[in-house]
Amino acid sequence: MEADVSEMRNELQSRDSLWRRIQLECQQLHTELLKIKEYKDMQESQIKHQSPCVTEELENKNTELLLFAECQEHQEEELNKIRNHVYREEQSHCSEQERMKTEISDLTEELHQKEITIATIMEKASLLERQLKMELETKHKLLTKKQLLEFRYQVIKSENTHLKEMV
Repeated sequence: MEADVSEMRNELQSRDSLWRRIQLECQQLHTELLKIKEYKDMQESQIKHQSPCVTEELENKNTELLLFAECQEHQEEELNKIRNHVYREEQSHCSEQERMKTEISDLTEELHQKEITIATIMEKASLLERQLKMELETKHKLLTKKQLLEFRYQVIKSENTHLKEMV
């Protein structure tokens, strides 16, 4: 996910850089256009005093300038489209990041709850193990005591049998 985010960020930076270059170029072209218009106006006033051939050339230049202005407007529209696309991509990226943060937070909380549950189970298991060991020790002591009592019983029984025979 981080790689996708990084890739998307690089793409957005690239598009932003492209957009800035286009904007700078448009500004330069606009400045050139203003200079050309000033020059044209100056030449127009000079040409009015000159031949009709120059007037035709001036009209051709005017046509070129109009085409150039239309081209500039088209570039500005494209630039706005790119800007809007970049903005939408950034918004999409931000909302995706927020969703991922929320999901990570939820998973972290769930993991924490499971760790608490595991710790509780381990404590109970440890307690049960100690209780079982104590019960085993008690039963072992009782078994040992029983065996000792059986042995004593056998000894007394044997003595009793021996005494009966003697009597």
